[in-house]
Amino acid sequence: MSMIANAFFDILNEAAAAPSARGKAAERGKHKHAAWQVLPLEGRFEIVYEDSRGLWSTRALDARELRLGPGRTLLGGIDRARGGYRGFRVDRIRRLTEEGGPRMNAGILDWLLTRAEAQKRERAELVRSLARLVRSRKHAA
Repeated sequence: MSMIANAFFDILNEAAAAPSARGKAAERGKHKHAAWQVLPLEGRFEIVYEDSRGLWSTRALDARELRLGPGRTLLGGIDRARGGYRGFRVDRIRRLTEEGGPRMNAGILDWLLTRAEAQKRERAELVRSLARLVRSRKHAA
């Protein structure tokens, strides 16, 4: 099954669990200080990346997540040229260009965080609308 199909079924499972999960909102907000926080992030980007040796390369990335950890942030996704999952330190991304969108040389972390939060709100609205649909179907039956 494809990643998109898995994401779709995850959304359906969240929608089915949404009414029972409302009481646990405070519990979901808790996290350990040293733990990594993962924000789902979707997008197709071209990045200019500087590796640990100071060498620059251009990569085409199908983004999947933004990982916020102690002392660093990683942009993770599928490196289209190399065919595998890679994590790129955001502080080493020198330029980020969204496919069909803006090109950034500065403020990349802030832009990625804003984008991830906007996508999170969109997914939450989708979950709420699917939960309403599931509830209306249960009442109709």
